[in-house]
Amino acid sequence: MRILDNIIRDRGSKYAVSGGPCASEEEAKAFLKELCRKRKFAKATHNTWALLTADTSLKNDDGEAGAGMVILRILEREGLRDHIIVVTRRFGGKHLGGDRFRHVQDAVRIYLDDLRKA
Repeated sequence: MRILDNIIRDRGSKYAVSGGPCASEEEAKAFLKELCRKRKFAKATHNTWALLTADTSLKNDDGEAGAGMVILRILEREGLRDHIIVVTRRFGGKHLGGDRFRHVQDAVRIYLDDLRKA
């Protein structure tokens, strides 16, 4: 499990991104359960995620409407299969409007750049 924390801050909200190998919905649930063992992720406002496999695509907005689709589209463009990416947002008290989608995109790009360096 790769975790990059506090990568983006905006108006009090803090973003983290995490991911790892994952090939099914069951593995995605297990990944999220393991991630949420860490208190800051369990208490986060949103843990949005997406997974692209050879058979299907899965996503979950976790209350951040449309964020799962943003992650999924990037996975499709990159051709990254069997790897879950989770973008976590800890709400800072001010609404971000459309900027939240840009932050989700940026978080996924930061993750992918870090993954390529490894």
